[in-house]
Formats: sequence, C-alpha cells, structure tokens
Amino acid sequence: MWIADNWTEYEVIDTSCGEKLERWGSYILLRPDPQVIWNTPKKDARWNRLNGHYHRSAKGGGEWEFFQLPDEWDIHYRDLTFHLKPFSFKHTGLFPEQAVNWDWFSNIIKNASRPLKVLNLFAYTGGATCAAAKAGAHVTHVDASKGMVGWAKENAAASGLLDAPIRWLVDDCVKFVEREIRRGNTYDGIIMDPPSYGRGPKGEIWKIEDNIYPFIQLATKLLSKDSLFFLINSYTTGLQPAVLTYMLKTTVAQKFGGQVISSEIGLPVSGSDLVLPCGASGRWMR
Repeated sequence: MWIADNWTEYEVIDTSCGEKLERWGSYILLRPDPQVIWNTPKKDARWNRLNGHYHRSAKGGGEWEFFQLPDEWDIHYRDLTFHLKPFSFKHTGLFPEQAVNWDWFSNIIKNASRPLKVLNLFAYTGGATCAAAKAGAHVTHVDASKGMVGWAKENAAASGLLDAPIRWLVDDCVKFVEREIRRGNTYDGIIMDPPSYGRGPKGEIWKIEDNIYPFIQLATKLLSKDSLFFLINSYTTGLQPAVLTYMLKTTVAQKFGGQVISSEIGLPVSGSDLVLPCGASGRWMR
C-alpha cells in the first residue's frame, strides 16, 4: 500500500463505528467512512471535542453539525496551501491521501531534463495541479464544475502559483480530450481522478465501469512520444489495483513500453499502527 504519511497538519486520529476522527489543522472533524466497518473502543478524548460532525442520513445524504468551526480555513502540505470548507456530501475540498501521488509525480517532474506539460482531468480543487505546477510543470486543469475550478484557482494563488503556467478550463473532460486530439496537442504526463458516476454539462452520463477503459484509450492518444507518466485514481470498489494495472498495461504500456504498478492508497491512523484504506491508484512511468 502507498501511504500518505508526510502530513504535519492533517491526521486520521482514530476510526470506529463507520466514522473517522480527523485533525485538519487546528480543527477536529468526524466524518463517515464506508471502509470503517469495525467497532473499536473510542479512547481518544477528541471524540468528544469536535468542531464538525457530518451525520449520515438513513434516507441518503446527510448534514453537517458545527461546533466553533470557521466557514473556511487553511491547511498546508510541504510548500502548498489549500483552502478548506465543509460542503455537501461530507467533503472539505481536499483528499489528503492523494499526497502520496503528488510526491510521486513531483519527483518525476523535478528530475526531468526539460519542462513538462501535464494534463489534469477531473481536477476538482486542484491539489494535483498545484503540486505539479510547484514542481515546475506547465499544467492544464480541466473540470466540469465552474465552482471547483474557481476553488482550485484560490488554492493556486494561496500556494504562490498565481503566475504559474496553469491553464484553467471548465469543460467536459471527454469532450476536451477529443478536441485536443483533433488539435494535435500532446502532454508529457496525464493525471485523472474520474468520479464513479456523474453527468456532463449537457446531461451526458458518466459511469466509471462503462466509460473508464475507452477513456484511457482515448487519453493515451494525447501522450507525447517522450511522455513520462500517467496516473489514474479510483474510489470505486470494483476497480481494484489489479484492474487499474490491466487497463494501463493494455493501453499506455502497450503503446509506449515503460512500467505499470498499482496499489491501494491509505492514511496512517495515529492512534494505532494501522492504515485506513482510501481507494487505489494506478501508475505508468518510463
């Protein structure tokens, strides 16, 4: 498992009864997590000193309950700064486990003998975009949500990347890739974090089990002949690491050679020597 264990301002404190107790900077949040199927003793006093608690509804969805939590606050990872704010469906605007992937492709970018062009698809609030840009890449950031792209721009500005070579696009990722292929544009690295289910701006349905493999095939056409990496993340139960490896080997590696490796990603639980699983990632590299 690849473990995001280089955080200082974030930690999973404990997990029990379908929930994870987390520290985000100075604030303690309690959120549901479907992986937490165990019922272990809640020994840490911070279970009772919460700043925010997301309550899952039996009817689906849920709502936040706040206890002296600001509307927005910052958290830092290395030399990056991210704005956090609780919003619908339990999220805060950042997936801390992805830091293990940020470190991986940042090292590739820094060690390249040339400036790299990187494409970030389904780019959300820009954690990967900021990490790649900070490492020295020229980044194209694509997400279908105008609000998420705006939030990503705020994170870039807070991270000192206001003048970095980042192209911000509100667009359907599939349609954007199709247009880039027609334009003849290529990239040295591609990052994608596709949702399990979603709808495009014109109602197009995205279901990851049906759409991800043909989309990887399509995106592979945007890799330059000297491309260096391809990263895909999955939070969908059916897309295990071996599935990601199979897809990348029969698309990217078949065309460019190189190495494919996939693994679960996770976060250390500070109250134990255990790791909370947080999805899977597949990596192709030269």
